[in-house]
Amino acid sequence: MANDENEENIEIAEELIPFISATAKFSIGMAVQHKKYDFRGVIFDVDPTFSNTEEWWRSIPKKIRPKKDQPFYHLFAISDEDSPYIAYVSEQNLIADTSGVKIVHPAIAEFFDGMDGDCFKLRQKLN
Repeated sequence: MANDENEENIEIAEELIPFISATAKFSIGMAVQHKKYDFRGVIFDVDPTFSNTEEWWRSIPKKIRPKKDQPFYHLFAISDEDSPYIAYVSEQNLIADTSGVKIVHPAIAEFFDGMDGDCFKLRQKLN
C-alpha cells in the first residue's frame, strides 16, 4: 500500500513540475543554502505559495518573517550543528549552493537516483 501511495505522489509531483518551474527560482533536486542561517539542503518538494500552518508562520519573528506569496521549498537539510532534518524555507531566503560539498542526508537515496550534473535526479519510482 505504501508503494502505491508513493507512486501516486510522484505522479502528482511530475504533473506539477511544469507549473512550479514557471514560478519558482529553484527546482526539485537542486542543492541550496540558506542566506542567513548555516544550513544547506536538497529540494524535494515546492509549494507555489506558503502552505504550512499559521502557527508555524507566526512563530517566526515578525521582522524576519517571509511573505506568503512566494514559493516555499521542502529541503532535506543538513548543518554542522544538527542531525539531518527537513526544513521549509521561503524562496527569498535561499541561494544556490555552489560550494561543491556533498550533502549527506539519509532520505536523499529514497527520493533521488544519482546526479545529473549538479542536480539530483528524481527517482521514477520509490523502492
